[in-house]
Amino acid sequence: MKVATKYKKNVWAREINDIIRGACGGFLFGIPLLYTMEVWWIGSLAEPRQIMTAIALMFIAVFLLNQTEGFRKRRRNLRNYEALIDTVEAIAIGLVCSTLVLLLLRELTFETSLREILGKIIFESVPFTLGVALANQFLGDTSNTNAEVQASYQANTAKHNQSELHATLSDMGATLIGATVIAFNIAPTDEIPMLAAAVSPPWLLAIIAASLVISYGIVFQAGFSDQQKRRQQQGIFQRPSSETIMSYLLSLLAGAFMLWFFQKITFDDPWTMWLEHTLVLGLPATIGGAAGRLAI
Repeated sequence: MKVATKYKKNVWAREINDIIRGACGGFLFGIPLLYTMEVWWIGSLAEPRQIMTAIALMFIAVFLLNQTEGFRKRRRNLRNYEALIDTVEAIAIGLVCSTLVLLLLRELTFETSLREILGKIIFESVPFTLGVALANQFLGDTSNTNAEVQASYQANTAKHNQSELHATLSDMGATLIGATVIAFNIAPTDEIPMLAAAVSPPWLLAIIAASLVISYGIVFQAGFSDQQKRRQQQGIFQRPSSETIMSYLLSLLAGAFMLWFFQKITFDDPWTMWLEHTLVLGLPATIGGAAGRLAI
């Protein structure tokens, strides 16, 4: 009885980790288009036939991707019905996460018509769902599970570890680079002022919470890019919680600098405007910062 209970817990734990990995892959791949007003407009004006076509194309693309990899841990000889189940699950993850982000950005409200809601969610979920299906392929766990290699890594850790200060500076640099790359593409657009004007303080708090949770999930929970090595790395802020908070603050700094650089905010603007614009841009910048830390 205990063995069966333990097995069920392990199955659910693996399933939750797979879902987290897929969602994080979607955020890494699809967040830039979630901040693109042209996609909102296309979705809001889409005819039912176009929406159905988008769903069909998305289904075919994700099904083909799941035949080779998918968002679950690597497995071989995947049967068609298993790939079909994974495809449905990947699309569901993409739809749910895209809906949550659009709600956070106030692109979906109680006043939005049902047709517009469906169009925006479907069209925004296409790149997001592709990110779910590509989760392992573009940020898979590169750690070798061979016990001998793992033992060798542990034996050499002390020899190759950097000083805490050097490791911290390395993390900070990677976070700033990743955040700047993403913020550089979004900061000069008109989406940030438009979104900031529509977001109220409670929703700004929700954006902060979502940014921290997604960043933590990408780096410490999704199983990307030697996650165990990531937890063992030395540094001043090297606990998962403190590292996540510090990286978020650095990502906000990178986002604020990009907004100032592109003259979206100036020193003559009130601090509340700086705060609102920076927090809105902080969500994609934080995701970029998390990707930057995975790369080192």
